[in-house]
Amino acid sequence: MIRDYSAFLPDATPARRAPSALERLGWGPALASQIDVEAFTETPPVRVVAVHRSGLQVAGDGIDETIPPGPEATVGDWLLLDRARPRSSRVLDRKSLIKRRAPGTGREVQLIAANIDTIFVVTSCNADFNVARLERYVALAFEAGIEPMIVLTKADIAEDTVPYIDAAQAVSERVPVVALDARGAEPVEALADWCKPGRTVAFLGSSGVGKSTMTNALLSTQAIATQDIRDDDAKGRHTTTRRELHATPSGCLVLDTPGMRELQLTDAAAGIADVFEDIEALAANCRFTDCQHKTEPGCAILAAIEGASLDPARLARWRKLQAEDAFNSASLAERREKDRAFGKLVRSAMKAKSDRER
Repeated sequence: MIRDYSAFLPDATPARRAPSALERLGWGPALASQIDVEAFTETPPVRVVAVHRSGLQVAGDGIDETIPPGPEATVGDWLLLDRARPRSSRVLDRKSLIKRRAPGTGREVQLIAANIDTIFVVTSCNADFNVARLERYVALAFEAGIEPMIVLTKADIAEDTVPYIDAAQAVSERVPVVALDARGAEPVEALADWCKPGRTVAFLGSSGVGKSTMTNALLSTQAIATQDIRDDDAKGRHTTTRRELHATPSGCLVLDTPGMRELQLTDAAAGIADVFEDIEALAANCRFTDCQHKTEPGCAILAAIEGASLDPARLARWRKLQAEDAFNSASLAERREKDRAFGKLVRSAMKAKSDRER
């Protein structure tokens, strides 16, 4: 008879260490390698968990306070907090950064969030659905080095979700797509593989698509206010008014963001190429390296359109994003230089015309 003595032996499984306060905020080896022990004590690391008009709300080991504006930081950034001069706190190197051209007529770059692991690009199975917008968000994620995932909400009230899912999957073969009901426990189950302890995820999308509703689901709370969409056009009203990190019971950090009415890409050429890698692959097979894909002979892209293997609308969206990014990425000095050169050309032409008329 074989006796089982396992119940009397010490447990061979080592006890799992509880995460530290910094680890719960997303601290890891890549960040720790940027700081020595002395600096760790003198300037403790803190994470920007919210951005207010009055300053940056930061949290760390025993730290939860608002420091004045000064460091060029955004929500998700890690700082080495200088107690004596908080405006001079050092921003640690980021593993990812989401940015866009700021809304309006200026050419400034607006920082959206830093050190994000996964972006959930959210849209609804209704009139809000827009392929071009999805491509923009996915390009933004690819450029930032962030794993994107497309989340289709309001699947419970759509007559047929298949067309929405098919269109979303056509954005990029590298991006998973899930359709769900943002209410209840479904987001927790569907997004569990991406919302693990120590990771930081973000919901991006227009207003009214369910970003705050899903954040509440992950937080197991109703602390974040939500609003219904308008019946006439399925557009939402701004509920979230600032970008803020929230800790979930599972140990994941979630960034809920206000809906973006305008998302102008800048410095995103690589991200655009990743989204449209099918077109980029075709362009590499064109006869001429400087092919404009308009009327040139031997153009692989035009051949694909003629053969119905490439949608002309997708090509048009690729051209638009490329042109937009090139314009927005040009430095202010370059733009001014081009404007000055054009001004000289105009003045020279006017002077020549004046001389001829004399």
